[in-house]
Amino acid sequence: MSRETRRMARHYFGTDGIRGRVNQQPMTTESTLRLAIAAARTFAPDGEGTVIIGRDTRRSGEMIEAALVAGLTSMGLTPLLAGIVPTPAVAMTTRTSKARFGLMVSASHNKYEDNGIKLFSPDGLKFDDPTEEALEAAMATALEGTYADPGSIAAPQRLTGVGDDYVRSCLATVSAGSRIRGMKIVLDCAHGAGFQVAPEALLDCGADLTVIGAAPDGININAGFGSTDTSALKAAVREHRADIGLALDGDADRVIVVDETGSEIDGDQVMALIARELHAKGRLKGGGMVSTVMSNMGLDQYLQTLGLTLARTRVGDRYVGEHMRAHGFNFGGEPSGHIILSDVSTTGDGLLAGLHVLSVLAESGQPMSALGRVFDPAPQELVNIRYTGINPMDSGRVKAAIGEAEALMGARGRMVVRKSGTEPLIRVMAEALEANLMAEALQIVVDAVNSET
Repeated sequence: MSRETRRMARHYFGTDGIRGRVNQQPMTTESTLRLAIAAARTFAPDGEGTVIIGRDTRRSGEMIEAALVAGLTSMGLTPLLAGIVPTPAVAMTTRTSKARFGLMVSASHNKYEDNGIKLFSPDGLKFDDPTEEALEAAMATALEGTYADPGSIAAPQRLTGVGDDYVRSCLATVSAGSRIRGMKIVLDCAHGAGFQVAPEALLDCGADLTVIGAAPDGININAGFGSTDTSALKAAVREHRADIGLALDGDADRVIVVDETGSEIDGDQVMALIARELHAKGRLKGGGMVSTVMSNMGLDQYLQTLGLTLARTRVGDRYVGEHMRAHGFNFGGEPSGHIILSDVSTTGDGLLAGLHVLSVLAESGQPMSALGRVFDPAPQELVNIRYTGINPMDSGRVKAAIGEAEALMGARGRMVVRKSGTEPLIRVMAEALEANLMAEALQIVVDAVNSET
């Protein structure tokens, strides 16, 4: 499998909503205002109804929220401000409150200098590509249209209890309960949106809990903590002799698992563990699960031994979710830690997935290090290459190198080369049944990309 299908050119939307450096395009207050007005006209043309807005802990969140409020109220809509809550809580509340749509102000795992906006339909689903493209078109002329009459301008309202409702929803769907009472758990909240609700959920289960990364100051989100830097979590697990460690990202829609030895469990192994458990209990729908082109070949082969299938999509948990809904699956995710359990949540949910892992651990009587080795992975390596200027993927040399690497591996391996939808990075992933074959193919493409950066 090679390069992803090329999308039409976009000015605002990437893999997961709009994201970028604050006060630079596309993440300016002007573009935010345009988005709010365009979304109001597109999804609530009658100028009535509510819109859920949540945010993570980064300093620019209130600024972006204010621009959204200005645009929505100018169109007659009533913003309901949920405050600092995880992305899946915004998705859930949008659905349960029958809002016209939902907005989450977050740049996910990025550092505080970035921010972003994720959008949700009334059903709590991320919008598909055609909808985002329609919004982009509407944003171009957003400031040229008409607005609500002065008497119809709405006032924003504070929405309380969103976090509590979200926690209850997560706890009601897993069997961890009192069985994890006394289990030693280290939880890393990335100084992000889960810093209040995630500890609350685990304490409600009776865990012997150590919490790190739960003192947000507006600029420390994802800095040395969280899913993209598990060094502090690994050290804390070893120091406290914990049974397991869980790391969320900035908006708590992904989770990384660390075992009792302080070793990180690969995301594909975590998904295999949950899939096996759901299958054993007769709760897995669709005859398998959904992941992306980045998942290891070993996961595919393991699922086949259970009589299950692995459906692959392009990178992005919204594409995973779209395929799940279209084909009757109820479980899917990405090896980066986005895990969707669609019987409960419509999007990636770090807390919910973490609770499922804890439930399996509690019932098994085994250490996490044993549970975390579900299958033997095929040799795989991912290299991230940062670039400035033009996209190296447009280079003829890079395209030729990808073709050469794919021909070299044939049916014994895979090459996935893609531009990140959230950062100026080219991600080069090679995988093969033999490590030397994988390494040779990877180097061919990495050298070509580096020559164009």
